[in-house]
Amino acid sequence: MDYQPRTDDIAALLFGVLDAPQQLGALPAHADTDGALMRQIIDEGGRFVAERIAPLQRTGDETGCRFEAGQVQSPPGFRDAYQAYWQAGWPALACAPEHGGQGLPLVMEAVLYEMLSAANHGWTMAPGLLHGAYDCLRHHASAELRERYLPRVASGEWLATMCLTESHAGSDLGLVRTRATPQADGSYRVAGTKIFISGGEHDLTDNIVHLVLARLPDAPAGPKGLSLVLVPKVLPDGRRNTVVCERIEEKMGLHGSPTCVMRFDDACGWLIGEPQRGLAAMFVMMNAARLHVALQGVGLLEAAWQKADAYAQERRQMRAPRTDGSAGAGPDPIALHPAMRRILDTQRAWIDGGRVLAYHTALELDIAQSHPDTARRDAAQRWCALVTPVLKTACTHQAFHGASECLQVFGGHGYVREWGIEQIVRDSRVAMIYEGTNEIQAIDLLVRKVLPDGAAALCALLDTMAQEPPRQSRGFTAMHQRLARLRALAQDVVAACHRDGTLAYWIADDFLRAVAIAWLDWAWEQIAAAPASGGERWTAPAQALQSWVLPEFDMRHAIITQRMGRAAQATGTHDVR
Repeated sequence: MDYQPRTDDIAALLFGVLDAPQQLGALPAHADTDGALMRQIIDEGGRFVAERIAPLQRTGDETGCRFEAGQVQSPPGFRDAYQAYWQAGWPALACAPEHGGQGLPLVMEAVLYEMLSAANHGWTMAPGLLHGAYDCLRHHASAELRERYLPRVASGEWLATMCLTESHAGSDLGLVRTRATPQADGSYRVAGTKIFISGGEHDLTDNIVHLVLARLPDAPAGPKGLSLVLVPKVLPDGRRNTVVCERIEEKMGLHGSPTCVMRFDDACGWLIGEPQRGLAAMFVMMNAARLHVALQGVGLLEAAWQKADAYAQERRQMRAPRTDGSAGAGPDPIALHPAMRRILDTQRAWIDGGRVLAYHTALELDIAQSHPDTARRDAAQRWCALVTPVLKTACTHQAFHGASECLQVFGGHGYVREWGIEQIVRDSRVAMIYEGTNEIQAIDLLVRKVLPDGAAALCALLDTMAQEPPRQSRGFTAMHQRLARLRALAQDVVAACHRDGTLAYWIADDFLRAVAIAWLDWAWEQIAAAPASGGERWTAPAQALQSWVLPEFDMRHAIITQRMGRAAQATGTHDVR
């Protein structure tokens, strides 16, 4: 029951719903990327994933990574698969041709990483940070560093890490203590210990490029005093740098990915970007990673759904109730039982709607990079800034909770390792934590992106969404009403938060969830407007969305309104709707 990429579904959403070839055709950089080429990439990527990556899923979990004397040995087959992966050119898909890349749209990379994550989350952790590292070096590194490292990072010949977290400094990066001391030759000596470093040490590649947040000797306290330093495992002259893996963590899941404690013993490195501007450079990497984490959520839920659906079609238990009240011969496949249909169709609603939002966001990233019209680039950037934290949170939340629901389809069989569904539940849990916890994403959305401009950018985005779908007039739907309610709620929240400085932090999670539900509804409106959206394949999850997902919007709206009312009472104002 290995994961199998459903490339027809992916193509239906990418081409039939989002008109990706037409959108990309308006970009000079991608004018030659037509639908036939995109479909070929999707099919070839799906074939590679199914044949080389998916079969290693169980091995990676059961064997795991082995640590001995500072060295990490990957599970059997992982290195060979990775070597085949980078030599086939897959990491360089969206990198610039001048760096050895293929110059293809970011949305193609997004589709690939969704399939990789679904097939084998542990293995995919290794190349998962490559594009973010590539962007960071491309935009912030010196010409000398770009010449030395960029082509090999772009190709995937060398893997990269993102070294932020310390034992006392998780979400609060201002507490980072790692030091970087300048040297006479222009290099830096980096000293400190980082934890939770995915792929900090491994045998997949001959070199590892560590991007390390550190503090210069004269730097002020807090996050504004941080700089970013490139510290390679192997120095340009071939010597091993003084970078030591102290241990790998024993984790709930992701056993195929080494999560390392890394010690830098005056390791040699070079500054990336300007001194004390490290977070700006690092956030280039983190923002790319957050979209990929959202796609991990979509992929993991797809993998869980595939297992549950296949099991439900084969497992026979009791007689399923008929709409006409008649009794069947029984026993029936449990896929016919309403309780199981509710689980399977609801998760399908999240997968397909999440795909539309994620692929649309990847297209907006392409547009933000290379659209000839400045206003269109700005609108695309606004979409990405607002949607990315919502996607990261909603998709990873559903990956874990939805995978747990899919495990329920198996009954007791799901709780044992034989069927593989419990591995997906374990592996998916971490996605709600890393690359900024889901709670941090909610604060980012409300406190940093909605409140500062009085919700102007969010309201503008909601107004744009309310004008969709473009292909046919469907009139004023429940989706439009929901977007209008969200718009009014956002304005009420802004006013209430100005009166109570703590309110935003109490309601941030509920606000993000309300936004996610409304946007999932919008995504399904896009599916409904597509010419080939009829049939059971799309009808059943669309009905599940209406019955079991969208009612949550009213609940979140009520929670937020109630909390605003309490805040109004405390401050002596009572004008909140």
